[in-house]
Amino acid sequence: MIRIYNTLTQKKEEFRPIEPGKVRMYVCGMTVYDYCHLGHARVLVAFDVVTRYLRHRGYDVEYVRNITDIDDKILRRADENGEVYTSLTERMIQAMHEDEARLGVLSPDEEPRATAYIDDIIAMIQRLISGGHAYAADNGDVYFSVESFPEYGKLSKKKLDDLIAGARVDVQEAKRSPADFALWKAAGPGEVSWPSPWGDGRPGWHIECSAMSTRCLGDTFDIHGGGPDLLFPHHENEIAQSECATGHPFVHTWMHAGAIRVNKEKMSKSLGNFFTIREILETYPAEVVRYFLVSSHYRSQVDYSEENLAEAGRTLTKLYHALRGIVPANSGEVPETEHDRRFAEVMDDDFNTAGAISVLHAVANEINQLRRDGEEQAAQRSAAVLVRLGSVVGLLQQDPEAFFQADTGSDLTAEEIEGMIQARADARKARNFAEADRIRDELADKGIVLDDSREGTTWRRA
Repeated sequence: MIRIYNTLTQKKEEFRPIEPGKVRMYVCGMTVYDYCHLGHARVLVAFDVVTRYLRHRGYDVEYVRNITDIDDKILRRADENGEVYTSLTERMIQAMHEDEARLGVLSPDEEPRATAYIDDIIAMIQRLISGGHAYAADNGDVYFSVESFPEYGKLSKKKLDDLIAGARVDVQEAKRSPADFALWKAAGPGEVSWPSPWGDGRPGWHIECSAMSTRCLGDTFDIHGGGPDLLFPHHENEIAQSECATGHPFVHTWMHAGAIRVNKEKMSKSLGNFFTIREILETYPAEVVRYFLVSSHYRSQVDYSEENLAEAGRTLTKLYHALRGIVPANSGEVPETEHDRRFAEVMDDDFNTAGAISVLHAVANEINQLRRDGEEQAAQRSAAVLVRLGSVVGLLQQDPEAFFQADTGSDLTAEEIEGMIQARADARKARNFAEADRIRDELADKGIVLDDSREGTTWRRA
């Protein structure tokens, strides 16, 4: 039985999909005006693990993650760059795909773009107006009337009266109430726009996700996820407009990933304290970054630091050391073990990846002990379990030598390193131990660690 923490009810609940055996999940994706940062990576990896595990447990998962490709930020950045906005968005979408591929994030089943759903957005706005839940203002904007939805605030637990009392709205603004939000924004002269019954304009941000998610997954679906900053107002507004437009409950289970923090502040572009994924991958292997993200529970806050990433590298290295020099048995021929059962137990508890990582290390310790005891075949079976369970969280799928020897900016190529190792071997054979030690020290200074054994010398990048 899988239990998931539901932000809507604020408790863990037994997960029962609407359609037995099938899961329909929507996750808010990127607004593509800049490169993705580590906070975005947290969301991408978290819901990648959710998808992988649900499929591992036998569910047919339909995973939809949208792209917001029209937005004020996009238009401002394109104007700053002196380029058409579509050129900017295409470039950033390509970069996002490159980043997520390096992090081992599987592509969603569908990746709808807002600009391809303008007709659906307009149709939903028309239904809201017809139902008395939205109104066209004199300035050409269309607003959702928050007071028309008595349950507004049920996700964030915010009270409408408090929101209205705390709002500051210019007396000239076209809204009827300070809490109302835009569904359609009238275009100014020369601005990007689409025709609509209310004049040329473009959609508001919140309505995009309601139109795309219900079009792809139906009026009611199983899981809606996203980052912590989307809970209010974005997800709250999605619920209000979706349920008013369709007359059905919108989502059964709401999931929110925790924030990445830098010096105890949330990592974000608005605060200027963010690191892009590609900046971090210039220094750290992608799998180390993924390990860093999955080693904490998806709902917890994660503290970014060089020290924490370095520690992630060291602990991931221990797992790969257990697999080094061993050929895992065929996974299909290795029956379920106590490790498999323990792994399922912790992951069934709200996708507890921290507990799952502990299981991986227990398997690695078992492999090491079996090899010390000379139980090679048993070690190969345990190695198959380690690789099998690692795949569920997107880890340990590389050849160990590829992991150890991945180039993260070293001055030396693999060929140069192999040449120096051979020169060291020749020096040792000639009993020129001083030269052999000099070569080893030179390699160490360049971040190359040598491991000598009876089978020969292997190397890895520190």
